[in-house]
Amino acid sequence: MNKAILIGNVGRDPNVKYFEGGRAVAQVALATTERGYTLQNGTVVPDRTEWHNLVFRNGMAQTVEKYVHKGDKLYVEGKIFTRSYDDQSGIKRYVTEIYVEEMEMLTPKSSSHSASVAQSASAPAQSADESTDNVPF
Repeated sequence: MNKAILIGNVGRDPNVKYFEGGRAVAQVALATTERGYTLQNGTVVPDRTEWHNLVFRNGMAQTVEKYVHKGDKLYVEGKIFTRSYDDQSGIKRYVTEIYVEEMEMLTPKSSSHSASVAQSASAPAQSADESTDNVPF
């Protein structure tokens, strides 16, 4: 089973691209943080933040474009995919992305211009680091 469940904060406004036939892909950086703690011997373990690349498509991408903003809190479920590409220098790079299938906005409307939604999406999309010529739909 390939399933990721994340709750975190949006690190920057969504990057949305539109393609032929009105298809859309939105990319969002999501930060999740594990709180630090102190061991019994006094050793302090600091907070640890991980950044996740989220990919939304079509109707969900349009919803993200309209309602999701930097700082908003999101709950997402999706599948983890890793792909590779050659950068401009010819070096092979690897990107791990979460292709979001379900999303719930956790930021209250009064704190943001957000609204709660739950939609489905399932196809992969390109990273902002790579050409969009090969977007799989």
